[in-house]
Amino acid sequence: MRALCHTDTIAEGQSKGFELEGQSVFVVRKLDQFFVYHNQCPHLGINLEWLPDQFLDSDGCLIQCAMHGALFLIEDGQCIAGPCQGQRLTAVAHEIREGQIWISL
Repeated sequence: MRALCHTDTIAEGQSKGFELEGQSVFVVRKLDQFFVYHNQCPHLGINLEWLPDQFLDSDGCLIQCAMHGALFLIEDGQCIAGPCQGQRLTAVAHEIREGQIWISL
């Protein structure tokens, strides 16, 4: 496992992207839980964000693909609207230790 960042780096209701070992991942903090996914839309395999760290819809309730507007549940990455409906984002195994987010790629 590798340390990704300190939990304080990501504010409640926000998201942040990272490049690590040639892979793009992002973290969403919701209700003081952290959800980590590969930054890849299941529709075309492209990165989700249109601006750095902008992975959420305007309400901050869903993950949104900037290319086609697909919407994903934060809790499990399932696509609930858009061209890849029924598919899901690929979760990244992680744990929180001593205030750090550790991931396993």
